[in-house]
Amino acid sequence: MKIALFLPNWVGDLVMATPAMRAVRDQFPDAEITAILRPQVADVLSGMELVDRQLRHDPKGSHPGHRGLSFVQKLRAEQFDVAVLFPNSFRSGWLAWVSGAKRRIGFARNGRGWMLTDALKPSSRTTPQPVLDEYLKLVAPLGCDTSSRDMELATTPHDEFRLDRFWWKQAYLSEQYGSGQNYVCLNSGGAFGAAKHWPTEYFGQLAKQIAGKLERRVLVLCGPAEREIARKIVDVADHPAVVSLAEEDLSLGLTKAAIRRADLLVTTDSGPRHFAQPFDVPVITLFGPTHQAWSETHNPLAVHLQIPVDCGPCQERTCPLQHHRCMRDLSVETVFRTVRQQLDVAMPVGLREAA
Repeated sequence: MKIALFLPNWVGDLVMATPAMRAVRDQFPDAEITAILRPQVADVLSGMELVDRQLRHDPKGSHPGHRGLSFVQKLRAEQFDVAVLFPNSFRSGWLAWVSGAKRRIGFARNGRGWMLTDALKPSSRTTPQPVLDEYLKLVAPLGCDTSSRDMELATTPHDEFRLDRFWWKQAYLSEQYGSGQNYVCLNSGGAFGAAKHWPTEYFGQLAKQIAGKLERRVLVLCGPAEREIARKIVDVADHPAVVSLAEEDLSLGLTKAAIRRADLLVTTDSGPRHFAQPFDVPVITLFGPTHQAWSETHNPLAVHLQIPVDCGPCQERTCPLQHHRCMRDLSVETVFRTVRQQLDVAMPVGLREAA
């Protein structure tokens, strides 16, 4: 049996799809499962065996084999028995249809219902529904057990070595701060848009307080487009215990390894936020324009911070009123107080790894 999983295009959504992927893997242990996904998110699945193969799809990319007729020919050559469509796009429906997959399962959205053999009734666009639960609904028609919401991630030995090498490069720091143990990760980014960003100056002030008052290392994470933000956070903090990955060869694998070993993650509502839960790392998520219910994962180690404003949550990529109060009114003092509380109740990292 050959199963195609057309996977989400966003990092966080792909992590939230792993319970559904596990359900398929467990229901069809002998099937050949192929992930169809964007190259920029493929590293999320590194180190795991939820799928057997990957087909990279990048309709706007430069690689000719990842787009156009060449990619369609690859799909048709696979002769899939089943295709499960996690994205709601017309494009994913069309690709599944032209692939010739005998059974095509997805939500009947965006005029693509006729392309599906199992056109599931979609939930309301206006009433927030956890994406994780929606993904589990997609695999229920296959007879999968959808009772588990446990998300999965893994790191590779290469990821772990690169993180070790990063900490080795910090050896010029004092012994108190040089080991790379007992650190807090800060993640300031978000590909969704600027409306999700907590002010860079706030992150810098928070890092300074964590380092100075709690005597913890602070590691500032970043993606390729966020290097300058990470550098500025370090500059604002102005403390030897605050460092960033901005000068590294960045990858999702390195970010996963950094979060896996952390005592705590403080993050905006962005993809790496979801790296914490599979590794049992406590996480504080700073919400602004987005509704918490869309990305709810029922994480007992998570704290959500959000300031109620009369204009939100607006779900906009940039603040339409240009005041960005939903994030600017969330004070450094509030977040630092929550950091202290989370670290007080969190299991020490050494015990967590031993467990």
